[in-house]
Amino acid sequence: MSHSSMLKARRQHQKTRKLIAGAAKEAKRLAKLALAGPAVKKEKVKKEKVKKEKVKTEKVKKVKPTKEELGRQESKKSSAPAGKKKGAA
Repeated sequence: MSHSSMLKARRQHQKTRKLIAGAAKEAKRLAKLALAGPAVKKEKVKKEKVKKEKVKTEKVKKVKPTKEELGRQESKKSSAPAGKKKGAA
């Protein structure tokens, strides 16, 4: 027997073995399904949707800052850019 024909026989043997194993698995699976009987479907239960109640929020009016607070804000704005000088070369 030549090497090539030996390899060919080996491949054929592997192929048939794989087919037999696959068929055995399929038969086992089908037997298990037949033993279980017909499938029983569960009844679907619809859940009632709960509507969320909208809670009304009261609008808050903006409070204008007092003269003191405006003065503080202005002083902060004017002191902030004091670190760097513009146009210095």
